[in-house]
Amino acid sequence: MIDFQKLRSNPQDFAAAVTRKGGKIDVDELLELDDERRELLQRVENLRRTQNEANQKIAGAKDPALRSKLIEEMKGVASDLKNYEEQLARAQKSFDKKLLDIPNPPDKSAPDGGEDDAVTLRQVGAIRNFEFVPRDHAELGEICDLIDTRRGVKVSGSRFYYLKNEAVMLEFALAQFALEILQNKGFTPMITPTLVHEKAMVATGFFPNEKMNIYEVNPSSETNAEGDDLFLTGTSEVPLTMFHADEILEGDLPKRYVGWSTCYRREAGAYGKDTKGIFRVHQFDKLEMFSFCDPEKSWDEHAFLVSVQEEILQQLGLPYRAVNIAAGDLGAPAAKKIDLEVWIPTEKRFRELTSCSNCTDFQARRAKIRFRGDSGTEFVHTLNGTAIAMTRMLVAIFENYQLANGGIEIPEALRKWVGKNVIAAKK
Repeated sequence: MIDFQKLRSNPQDFAAAVTRKGGKIDVDELLELDDERRELLQRVENLRRTQNEANQKIAGAKDPALRSKLIEEMKGVASDLKNYEEQLARAQKSFDKKLLDIPNPPDKSAPDGGEDDAVTLRQVGAIRNFEFVPRDHAELGEICDLIDTRRGVKVSGSRFYYLKNEAVMLEFALAQFALEILQNKGFTPMITPTLVHEKAMVATGFFPNEKMNIYEVNPSSETNAEGDDLFLTGTSEVPLTMFHADEILEGDLPKRYVGWSTCYRREAGAYGKDTKGIFRVHQFDKLEMFSFCDPEKSWDEHAFLVSVQEEILQQLGLPYRAVNIAAGDLGAPAAKKIDLEVWIPTEKRFRELTSCSNCTDFQARRAKIRFRGDSGTEFVHTLNGTAIAMTRMLVAIFENYQLANGGIEIPEALRKWVGKNVIAAKK
């Protein structure tokens, strides 16, 4: 949730920032709603004060007639109080709903524009010059008996798959490899819930704007009036945020976690994109970094998380570039996002592999996460960054490490966990 005082103090600049992100807010309407809410709150507080003072007088009244008169007067006050409390509840609900629709304004360092306007910051690693025509990851997966999408579709529909043989070993090797790096840097490893209540999706900013991409479990219907109020998460960012919901953090910041979870995404709007193989799927495993940080140090923390992502890719020997995502392509919670895009040889282009976002105090305000600072309690900043998105990482390894005969070399950093150097072609 936004800091409304920032909007109130400079409404036009705030609206312009939200517009850069592709959002639109009526600041005049919001200010009017806030004025109405404040006025009603003042009336409610005054009536409650009057009621409390009268109750003291009634309790101390010796004269029965005076006591009866005071009680009768208080019936009118009680009626007025109930009326204004109901008005206040409606005004507060309307005001809160408007606030929930407003995204976190982008940082000034996020470039203008949309999906095609990201700015390349740097490119790292040599792009391999193949002496043969490279095969795509789906063909390699078939040759080496690593991926079965045909049976995945049979069981669950499009964008589902089975991983087999060394692909399974590679996934677990990637997890061990990344966890070793992250634990050495002070991250606490966690396995998180993948089913969460709606309040968790709202608190992290995925609702209402991203609801179309989230799977709902057993929603309410004519045969199930209540439903389960549970949603499958698209990232462990959600349960990691909520780990400290409604808390005042004690001790030193930052608090860093890395969460393992299976992730689920509808991929709404991706019809016809990446339908072959496992680059864009509905279910995948992921390691996600998360940090609760002192606001004064959150941009240093953002740079640190990106550096960890780059260290992982460099140790795996994958060529990539870092890009600063344009304001119009940022999700609702993020003030800034850096993506690392890996080179995919058969597509002859870089594709998104990881992202790292600074959500400033947007999620912390919604989830009520604070810390004790020098001037009292204040909201933390929350940051998240992909450590390993398994299926996309497998795609990158298969294609960049493929051999002329259809086999796949295993990156040296993973060999101690896989137990071999090469995945042999089997077909």
